[in-house]
Amino acid sequence: MDCLFCKIVAKDIPSQPIVETDQVIVIPDIAPKAKVHVLAIPKQHLVSLNDITDQNKSILAELGIAIRQTVQKLGIAESGYKVIVNNGRDGGQAVPHLHMHVLGGERVQGIT
Repeated sequence: MDCLFCKIVAKDIPSQPIVETDQVIVIPDIAPKAKVHVLAIPKQHLVSLNDITDQNKSILAELGIAIRQTVQKLGIAESGYKVIVNNGRDGGQAVPHLHMHVLGGERVQGIT
């Protein structure tokens, strides 16, 4: 597979997981836009939210739980954080594998 995130999930590309479950991996973003900027990535290859179906919708709950664990571990749960999902080229999605950006650690400005 030629997907960057699938290679990270398969451990073909090294990463520094912050949280990892059976279905989700959370890693630091390589080009952070905030003091804390991590990516929550489902291990199953889904291109975008458009690939969510009744059969795999539980992955959204798994992503939410992994994000909660991550923000608690990184100490930003109380001060607040932003979760962003970019879908498709016009939505700003750079890697065609569903992922959620989690930004925090400071007042996040300029990103809505």
